[in-house]
Amino acid sequence: MYSEINAPIRTIMTPGPVEAHPRVLRAMGIPILGQFDPAFLKIMDEVKEMIKVPFQTKNEQAFAIDGTSRSGLEAALIGLIEPGDKVLIPAYGRFAYLLGEISERAKADVVYLEKEWDSIFDQSDIIQAIKEHQPKIVALIHGETANGQMQPLEKIGEYCQENDVFFVVDTVATYGGAPVKVDEWGIDIAIAGTQKCVGVPSGMSLITYNERVEKVLTSRYQKELGLSKDFRNERHISSNYLDLSQLQRYWSNERINHHTEATSMIYALHEGLRLMIQEGIENGYERHRVNDEAIQAGIAAMGLKLYGDLETKMPTVTPILIPEGIDGEAVRSMLLNEFGVEIASSFGPLQGKIWRIGNMGFSSRKENVLHVLAAFEAALVFHGAEINRGEGVMAALRVYQEHK
Repeated sequence: MYSEINAPIRTIMTPGPVEAHPRVLRAMGIPILGQFDPAFLKIMDEVKEMIKVPFQTKNEQAFAIDGTSRSGLEAALIGLIEPGDKVLIPAYGRFAYLLGEISERAKADVVYLEKEWDSIFDQSDIIQAIKEHQPKIVALIHGETANGQMQPLEKIGEYCQENDVFFVVDTVATYGGAPVKVDEWGIDIAIAGTQKCVGVPSGMSLITYNERVEKVLTSRYQKELGLSKDFRNERHISSNYLDLSQLQRYWSNERINHHTEATSMIYALHEGLRLMIQEGIENGYERHRVNDEAIQAGIAAMGLKLYGDLETKMPTVTPILIPEGIDGEAVRSMLLNEFGVEIASSFGPLQGKIWRIGNMGFSSRKENVLHVLAAFEAALVFHGAEINRGEGVMAALRVYQEHK
């Protein structure tokens, strides 16, 4: 006999997923509506407009895609890529390689510009690579959660716009937690997700794109065969489910019958976005910034070192070097099992070398920061780490007192 789910209560301080806001969870219990019910269409229309606010865009096209953030990344890339198109991927962490793999599967000619993961690219280096390789698309990560680094974009976007290169940017880890200026930075397609700074459960990707992209998508549009045999297109997008040319019509007044919408997730997204806008987007950035300052102060006061270039560190992830002789996974296990606190390890060349504390969305709260620092110190002391005892929480408290 299966028992009722009894999920433990956690303080989730990873780079995603994060804790969902209680009001978001409550919204998910609203009665189901049909996907073409006028009341539900109104909710969809409001979601479409609210998505634009953290993207800081006036684009007509902004909507949600059913699926985690990866679905939006794939939809964006396969919507633009046709076999043989050249895609430049500047890689300074794990998730650039995901963009590359998606592009490779779409039969693109992928060129990687690679560097060590401890810092971002100088924008001039990326621009020089664009000049050298002449790609159709540049695909870039704004905030790389594997190493906590955040790439400046404005000069790259300006060059792409001036030279007819499509600029695709993954803003999954920054949307709502740090400024994302789609229009000002010349971004053609930006992708985000629900499970990080929006404070909504994982399950939807957010996307916006401009008229340049819409023109390409329109040229590749093919209506589903069961709806019409008259709209065949030899250049059709390879996926039906992630076909942006169809999805934008589903979210428009045309309301083409594409898929059955995830009603409860739309409710959750509506409430998550509404709460972000109610707080004020700039106020949200400041909340994340202050909590990040407190985390960094606490870690430094313990005598621990951060990984990477602090000048380009993102406010939503703090990477911490694991002290020599300390079992990083044993510390994480104690945090989870004894304190109910979850932090993350990392990937690739950083696996086993750093811990990562997330600072995102509803998890980005003072009480969470103080809890994770206190528990972290205790777990480190238990495992024999030579740290400054009693200093981490005090340093964080001083940050909060300064910002009262």
